[in-house]
Amino acid sequence: MGSINAAGACEKDATAFIEWLDKQKSVNKSKKIGTQGYCMGGPLVVRTSAAVSDRVGAGGSFHGGGLVNDTPDSPHLLAPKIKGRMYFGIASNDDKQRPTDKDKLKESFAAAHVPAEIELYPESLHGWCVTDMPHQNGMPIYNKADAERAWSKLLALYKQGLA
Repeated sequence: MGSINAAGACEKDATAFIEWLDKQKSVNKSKKIGTQGYCMGGPLVVRTSAAVSDRVGAGGSFHGGGLVNDTPDSPHLLAPKIKGRMYFGIASNDDKQRPTDKDKLKESFAAAHVPAEIELYPESLHGWCVTDMPHQNGMPIYNKADAERAWSKLLALYKQGLA
């Protein structure tokens, strides 16, 4: 995780990867790109969307960790650099640990005039989208109904943001 979260690493990698994609004959460069992340992938979605804002039309984060912190390079502070649509699905236990994060996300994206939906999944725990998550206290973390709902949200986000 250290190498992925190193300052500038995501931005450099995302830019290089999208440049590589754009060199492929099968890629229509007039269309936008979508990006999605789970857990630690959430901040990478935000950083990618900010770093390559002319190409990224939509980004989705599901049970993303570290989207808001008190450092000057907190992902939520990148909202003004983002041009695409965003979706953040928040797990109930993540919200309980950091109940103001969703509000800070909403405020940042609203102030930047970036379309973003921040939604709490009150019946789901961190990792609810991943089918092979281990059980917690004898109960499954994977929540099929909410995982399907999250997938539907992602498809709708891509339909709007990548059109």
